[in-house]
Amino acid sequence: MNNLDIPGAPARVQRDLPELAAGFAALAHPARLRILCHLACREACCCREIVDAFDLAQSTVSQHLKVLVDAGLVRYVPENRRSRYMVDRDALARLEGRMSTFLSSCCA
Repeated sequence: MNNLDIPGAPARVQRDLPELAAGFAALAHPARLRILCHLACREACCCREIVDAFDLAQSTVSQHLKVLVDAGLVRYVPENRRSRYMVDRDALARLEGRMSTFLSSCCA
């Protein structure tokens, strides 16, 4: 047993812990939640559009987008001068399923 094991938790919950923790960490900042919601309402948008929508510094938005991309929740598509970001809906659905399984195992 290592320090991430949960005694008595199903194997699936044990296996999903690293990705679940990464997803929670990425969603743990209010600005990232706002950015994710903004992206979810669109097919895709560039960093500049998010900067304009939330009146945040470009460097701040870029850093938040990097966290979301690194967690696999947002996809980055380079396009000439304006790269595009879009929600990875499949990744969010997987995170939702893992979160539901985890919370259900805690309540069982």
